[in-house]
Order: sequence, then structure tokens, then C-alpha cells
Amino acid sequence: MKEKFLQWLDRALMLDLFLVLAGFFWFAIALVGRAADVSLGLDLWYKLWQPVFTPAIGILMLGSIASGVIRQVSKRLKK
Repeated sequence: MKEKFLQWLDRALMLDLFLVLAGFFWFAIALVGRAADVSLGLDLWYKLWQPVFTPAIGILMLGSIASGVIRQVSKRLKK
């Protein structure tokens, strides 16, 4: 049961990581576009920062810490 949960958690964190990376690349490209006076969605990115990207980063950090703690506790209990 624990292994299935950790496998599910790892997959969810991987999807979340791709969301965070996509948001980062969108932001970087939109900044370059803003510097070149081309609209590449920076205003939309700003609107999505609080409701989408901030929680995604928080979930990624919390999930990574939880996964590491669960694995360490399991390793120590097996000894």
C-alpha cells in the first residue's frame, strides 16, 4: 500500500513539475516578448500567477519533502 502511494505521489509530482517548468518557460518567453514590444501573454501569466503557479510550486515543494520524509522513515524502520 505504501509503495503504491509513493508511486502515485511521484507521478503527481512529475506532472506538477512539468506544469511549473511550463510556467517558467512561458514567463521567460513573455519577458523577452515584452522587451521586444511583442505581446506573448505576460499579462495573462500575471493573472494566473496567484491562482495556478503559486499553489503548483507549493505543492511541488510539500510533496517532495513528504516523499523524502516517508522514504527515510521507511528505510529506518526496516533496519
